[in-house]
Amino acid sequence: MSDKSLYKGRLDNCPLTYALNLMGGKWRLPIIWALSRNKTMRYNELKRSIDGITNMMLTQSLKELEAYGIVNREQFAEIPPRVEYSLTQNGKNLIPALKALADWGKEMQSTDNPK
Repeated sequence: MSDKSLYKGRLDNCPLTYALNLMGGKWRLPIIWALSRNKTMRYNELKRSIDGITNMMLTQSLKELEAYGIVNREQFAEIPPRVEYSLTQNGKNLIPALKALADWGKEMQSTDNPK
């Protein structure tokens, strides 16, 4: 089942649902955030910066983010091979929204609102 087919019906044309679907998932936001802070990272650097992520999940999440046009993968023709990951312009455009969401979350935590 593709991510685009998850929300059939009245939410089909909701841009917020579409955006949250692209960056949702346990590991996508930590990857995006790590790349935003470090600009360009190699695979092992990225893995070390995200506590608890497995090789399989990192590889899968990077492939998905690359397919969505959020992460850029650059492979260098060197021995040994070198691959670097960075945010695309679409990924960089996401950062102000994520910062605003983080600020909102911090404010909500500090007020200890009842659920």
